[in-house]
Amino acid sequence: MSLNTGIRIFSGSSNPQLADSVCAYLDVPLGRVQIEKFPDGEKWIRIAEDVRGSDCFVIQSTCRPVDEHLMELLIFLDCLRRASAQRITAVIPYFGYARQDRKDEGRVPITAKLVANIITTAGADRVLAVDLHANQLQGFFDIPVDHLSGELILCDYFRKKHFEELTVVSPDVGNMKIAAKYADDLGGDLAIVHKKRLTGDAVEAFILIGDVEGRSVLMVDDMIATAGTICSAAQMVKERGAKSVTIGATHGVFAGPALERLAQAPIDEVVVTDTIPLSKEVEKIGKIKILSCDVMIGEAIRRIYKNESVSSLFKKSARY
Repeated sequence: MSLNTGIRIFSGSSNPQLADSVCAYLDVPLGRVQIEKFPDGEKWIRIAEDVRGSDCFVIQSTCRPVDEHLMELLIFLDCLRRASAQRITAVIPYFGYARQDRKDEGRVPITAKLVANIITTAGADRVLAVDLHANQLQGFFDIPVDHLSGELILCDYFRKKHFEELTVVSPDVGNMKIAAKYADDLGGDLAIVHKKRLTGDAVEAFILIGDVEGRSVLMVDDMIATAGTICSAAQMVKERGAKSVTIGATHGVFAGPALERLAQAPIDEVVVTDTIPLSKEVEKIGKIKILSCDVMIGEAIRRIYKNESVSSLFKKSARY
């Protein structure tokens, strides 16, 4: 679906493979850019083509190293603004700092709001993001936000698996709405694990609300970070008689002991998208399946460029 020359799509260094796939879907060449690093670590970016009056999109996940990729995105936005781009959209498949979205104790920052502010100040006119951890983060931005959901991709995959006697399990109470959507779309029952967090990376799951005995369990979340919550919940449902356990998450952060935990947990399959580029270590764990969100992001970019509805992507009748 070739677009005309008024659009420019650029890639930061965080996820170039995804950017290439998005451009292939849109039949648009990836924008030329020079990204270099000074000996002291400072980033330098130069747009290597004319963008005056163009509709520009920068694809950059703020994943590890988070601060470096975030700073690179800010420099990119400033560079395009000073080059007289007509409109600049920050395409952020994975938005770092999203979990720091409130003050849950004294003398702590709301870093998600801080990052939203500096992205706007740097020059973004619009943000396109995938699963921001909490829908209310859209309100942290003072510019339009198009919020995509990995559910569109994951549900399509899980629907083809034809689970028998499916129960969708939320690994914590806060994720219940997401799990309910999956249960509705896939025609399964709903269960919830109530957890007690011991430390930042240690979780003890101790109450299961719902029936999983003899059933296929699908456990869904927006991200897998250290995998403590998911593995603890998976162990619980197995002990309660689940015949299989499948995990679905949009963002495979896989920090710290995550991969080791997933390898040892009683989990049949872990399904994530490519919002974050995954290391070769992931390939050693045969149970991890990676789905691409290139078509979803590419279609959203096309609709933004054409001034068409993005939200209609998520209607059951939508096809792309």
